[in-house]
Amino acid sequence: MRASGRGTAGDAGTTLAELLRAAENAPPVESLDVVARILKERLGAVAVSFLITDFTGSSVVRLGTAGSVETGERARRIPLPGTVYDDVIRSQRPTVEAAGRGELVRVVAPVTNRGDAIGLLELSLSSAPDAEVLQEVGEAAHALAYVVIANRPFTDLYQWGRRTLPLSLAAEIQHRLLPSSLTCEAAQFAVAGALEPADHVGGDTFDYVLDRDTVQISITDAMGHDVRAALLATLAVGALRRARRAGADLVEQARQADEALRQHDQPGYVTGQLLRINLRDGGTEFVNAGHPWPLRLREGQVEQVVPEVDMPFGVHLPHDYRAQKLDVRPGDRLVLFSDGMLERNVKTVDLPDMIVRTCGLHPREAARALISAVAEAGEGHLEDDATVVCLDWHGTDSSQRDADTGANLTDASAASPRHH
Repeated sequence: MRASGRGTAGDAGTTLAELLRAAENAPPVESLDVVARILKERLGAVAVSFLITDFTGSSVVRLGTAGSVETGERARRIPLPGTVYDDVIRSQRPTVEAAGRGELVRVVAPVTNRGDAIGLLELSLSSAPDAEVLQEVGEAAHALAYVVIANRPFTDLYQWGRRTLPLSLAAEIQHRLLPSSLTCEAAQFAVAGALEPADHVGGDTFDYVLDRDTVQISITDAMGHDVRAALLATLAVGALRRARRAGADLVEQARQADEALRQHDQPGYVTGQLLRINLRDGGTEFVNAGHPWPLRLREGQVEQVVPEVDMPFGVHLPHDYRAQKLDVRPGDRLVLFSDGMLERNVKTVDLPDMIVRTCGLHPREAARALISAVAEAGEGHLEDDATVVCLDWHGTDSSQRDADTGANLTDASAASPRHH
């Protein structure tokens, strides 16, 4: 170990392997503490901490050492707007802050995996870091993302950290139906979703999966509120995933979701949209089961996609589902959303205009901005869940991800101190 914060260029790979090995050898609830201790010793840091993003993406929570976490308390929330944390999450570039001569230097680096902003690594150093130290911090932040992902299934520590407010039973069920990562990047696309539950959960969900040759995306909205809507959503999402994992096409996925709701005699129905894009040739399939039509941003203009509409899942009337083509070209942004984005109490939000104004943001940030606008228009009280899925299609010829780790490390090496 070294405490001086300086070493050879070959040390970075050693650090990555060392952090992963030490975290794996520690109990799941102590893995962050182990990483913090290694970084303090290796870089001579005065303090090291991890901040996790909450469910809403509007704040971060500083996780204490494993022994100090009391899960009966609310997490201490740090609102993101106007903070260095917000800057780092949005830019996905580390920041160095030097307050003045003789004072500690703060380094904040993004902890991100495939575009999913898991949180932040924050270090306090006694002196400004050089390029090699910043490179090592970037490697450590990258390793930390994998540490969190690997340990999430074994402990509620990270779930506790993301809950700045208690969840109702319906909200708990709803969150467990969402993908474990709300954002995913590949060379050909980036997709991100965001959900703002109503005062009484309305049963919205979204999902995505990346296969060898395709990306599949779904968004669903169960009729009703609270636990009844959550149970309807559970049946629909479970049936869609089961069919998808068995290799079924979109029509068969829709048919099985419809059948599951009717067979289990649940009162109500679920609207939905299913999308599949071939990553090799860009071909698309699309099923609309009574859901609001998507919006497409192309060359600065927003237009409504108007597909053929089939019956929602669970309707007790004879009906079939149709796979349609969807015109998606490189450079397009496709926005899928639930009807909670169109409710009476949020009519002041001009959704197409917001999509244009957020076109320069990563889908992760754009989805959050759209949801935030709706939540503000509803003054924090929504009549129905508001859900958005934002897909950027880069095309089959694209080869570089927005959040490519190598690019971030280059940025880290070039970072310069900011004085406040």
